[in-house]
Amino acid sequence: MTTLSTHVLDTMHGKPAAGMQLWLENAGGDALFAGETNGDGRCPGLPELAPGRYALTFAVAEYFVAEGVALPDPPFLGDVRIAFGVSDGAHYHVPLLVSPFAYSTYRGS
Repeated sequence: MTTLSTHVLDTMHGKPAAGMQLWLENAGGDALFAGETNGDGRCPGLPELAPGRYALTFAVAEYFVAEGVALPDPPFLGDVRIAFGVSDGAHYHVPLLVSPFAYSTYRGS
């Protein structure tokens, strides 16, 4: 089994994105986890994963609205979905660096 972690950074404000809702699904769209980032922008409690395809989805627009950011209607980024594959038993870290108009991710350590 593979462990999974994530870390969300609000690049607009230069801080961890605390309180961002996120969920994890398998390739069939089955919900495996739903949670919220903590004060450090991390989400403890993500489940271990078998090899396969998954997606983490982050409620980006909802987070920025809660932060008091005026977004266009509709927002450029609503939910950000990161689809990724797990191929071995190593740890997978999927960070998200996000602003209302851009995001970046990579496989971290």
